[in-house]
Amino acid sequence: MIARWIGTVGGVGYIRPAPGTWGSAAALPLAWCLHILGGFPLLMIALVTVFAAGWWATIQMTAGQSDHDPSEIVVDEVVGQWIALAPLSFAAWDRGIDILAMWPGWIAAFGLFRLFDIWKPLWVGTADRRGDPLGVMLDDVIAGVFAAIGVLIMAAIAHGVLMS
Repeated sequence: MIARWIGTVGGVGYIRPAPGTWGSAAALPLAWCLHILGGFPLLMIALVTVFAAGWWATIQMTAGQSDHDPSEIVVDEVVGQWIALAPLSFAAWDRGIDILAMWPGWIAAFGLFRLFDIWKPLWVGTADRRGDPLGVMLDDVIAGVFAAIGVLIMAAIAHGVLMS
């Protein structure tokens, strides 16, 4: 029961169509709340905690099943989306900026994370092909890292850092 609640993020994973996109969307207000309550440090603590809980829940939910990554498991999307949002949380926390003022970055983080999670380039696909609960979590972690890098590059361009 607890594993299913964690794995589906309170039932969000049962929303159709595109439960992964719904899981990513659910991650946004959760990240905002964590950031408001404790800034970047709390988001990072929650990220590590949810990764561990999600890995455990995925083990429980897939035990004895042939499908190693059922679509209703969306806790991995929450973790990946939070990684994609991490540069925004850090910048807002470090500079004392209202994180919602960074709304273009939120859109970029969401779009890039979904792109890399669906496309599964390079190590994202390698992690997904592990075919085990850790792979379920890791492919989204790596997609989140790729998205975070994309967010940083887009911010650098938008703020003139990469312009000559």
